Amino acid sequence: MEKHDRVKELVTYMEEEPDNPFNIYALALEYQNQDKEKASFYFNKLLREHKSYLPCYYHAAKLFAELGLPEQAESTFVAGIQLAKTQNNTHAQRELENAYFNFQVEND
Repeated sequence: MEKHDRVKELVTYMEEEPDNPFNIYALALEYQNQDKEKASFYFNKLLREHKSYLPCYYHAAKLFAELGLPEQAESTFVAGIQLAKTQNNTHAQRELENAYFNFQVEND
Protein backbone atom coordinates (compact mmCIF):
# COMPACT_ATOMS: atom_id res chain seq x y z
CA MET A 1 0.00 0.00 0.00
CA GLU A 2 1.36 3.41 -0.94
CA LYS A 3 1.79 6.17 1.62
CA HIS A 4 -0.91 8.30 0.01
CA ASP A 5 -3.36 5.39 0.20
CA ARG A 6 -2.55 4.86 3.89
CA VAL A 7 -3.10 8.55 4.63
CA LYS A 8 -6.42 8.45 2.78
CA GLU A 9 -7.44 5.33 4.69
CA LEU A 10 -6.42 6.85 8.05
CA VAL A 11 -8.34 10.05 7.31
CA THR A 12 -11.41 7.91 6.57
CA TYR A 13 -10.98 6.06 9.89
CA MET A 14 -10.62 9.36 11.71
CA GLU A 15 -13.80 10.72 10.12
CA GLU A 16 -15.70 7.52 10.95
CA GLU A 17 -14.46 7.45 14.55
CA PRO A 18 -13.57 11.03 15.52
CA ASP A 19 -13.42 10.15 19.23
CA ASN A 20 -10.85 7.38 18.76
CA PRO A 21 -7.45 8.93 19.54
CA PHE A 22 -5.56 6.07 17.88
CA ASN A 23 -6.77 7.16 14.43
CA ILE A 24 -5.42 10.68 14.94
CA TYR A 25 -2.19 9.26 16.38
CA ALA A 26 -1.69 6.93 13.41
CA LEU A 27 -2.25 9.82 11.01
CA ALA A 28 0.26 12.01 12.88
CA LEU A 29 2.85 9.23 12.74
CA GLU A 30 2.19 8.68 9.04
CA TYR A 31 2.80 12.35 8.33
CA GLN A 32 5.84 12.57 10.60
CA ASN A 33 8.33 11.69 7.84
CA GLN A 34 6.59 13.33 4.89
CA ASP A 35 4.86 16.50 6.16
CA LYS A 36 6.04 17.67 9.58
CA GLU A 37 3.56 20.56 9.69
CA LYS A 38 0.61 18.19 9.22
CA ALA A 39 2.10 15.82 11.78
CA SER A 40 2.37 18.75 14.19
CA PHE A 41 -1.27 19.68 13.51
CA TYR A 42 -2.47 16.17 14.39
CA PHE A 43 -0.23 15.85 17.45
CA ASN A 44 -1.53 19.20 18.72
CA LYS A 45 -5.10 18.03 18.08
CA LEU A 46 -4.40 14.89 20.15
CA LEU A 47 -2.79 16.86 22.97
CA ARG A 48 -5.81 19.21 23.07
CA GLU A 49 -8.65 16.74 22.62
CA HIS A 50 -7.23 13.50 24.10
CA LYS A 51 -4.92 14.62 26.91
CA SER A 52 -4.86 11.15 28.48
CA TYR A 53 -3.60 9.42 25.30
CA LEU A 54 -0.10 8.72 26.57
CA PRO A 55 1.54 7.28 23.41
CA CYS A 56 1.44 10.63 21.62
CA TYR A 57 3.59 12.57 24.11
CA TYR A 58 6.93 11.00 23.20
CA HIS A 59 6.52 11.40 19.44
CA ALA A 60 4.94 14.85 19.69
CA ALA A 61 7.74 16.18 21.91
CA LYS A 62 10.41 14.76 19.59
CA LEU A 63 8.71 16.35 16.58
CA PHE A 64 8.37 19.74 18.31
CA ALA A 65 12.10 19.61 19.12
CA GLU A 66 12.87 18.75 15.50
CA LEU A 67 10.74 21.68 14.34
CA GLY A 68 12.75 24.08 16.51
CA LEU A 69 10.02 24.52 19.14
CA PRO A 70 11.99 23.77 22.33
CA GLU A 71 9.45 25.27 24.76
CA GLN A 72 6.63 23.21 23.28
CA ALA A 73 8.84 20.11 23.24
CA GLU A 74 9.80 20.60 26.88
CA SER A 75 6.25 21.18 28.09
CA THR A 76 5.10 18.10 26.16
CA PHE A 77 7.84 15.93 27.70
CA VAL A 78 6.99 17.22 31.19
CA ALA A 79 3.23 16.69 30.70
CA GLY A 80 3.85 13.19 29.31
CA ILE A 81 6.06 12.23 32.24
CA GLN A 82 3.43 13.47 34.68
CA LEU A 83 0.67 11.58 32.84
CA ALA A 84 2.76 8.38 32.83
CA LYS A 85 3.20 8.74 36.61
CA THR A 86 -0.54 9.30 37.03
CA GLN A 87 -1.30 6.23 34.90
CA ASN A 88 1.37 4.18 36.72
CA ASN A 89 3.03 3.40 33.39
CA THR A 90 6.66 3.04 34.42
CA HIS A 91 7.81 1.90 30.97
CA ALA A 92 6.43 5.01 29.24
CA GLN A 93 7.68 7.17 32.11
CA ARG A 94 11.23 5.86 31.69
CA GLU A 95 11.13 6.33 27.91
CA LEU A 96 9.89 9.90 28.29
CA GLU A 97 12.40 10.71 31.03
CA ASN A 98 15.29 9.37 28.93
CA ALA A 99 14.14 11.27 25.84
CA TYR A 100 13.65 14.42 27.93
CA PHE A 101 17.15 14.07 29.41
CA ASN A 102 18.65 13.69 25.92
CA PHE A 103 16.62 16.70 24.75
CA GLN A 104 17.98 18.78 27.65
CA VAL A 105 21.58 17.73 26.89
CA GLU A 106 21.15 18.59 23.19
CA ASN A 107 19.59 21.97 23.97
CA ASP A 108 22.04 23.13 26.61
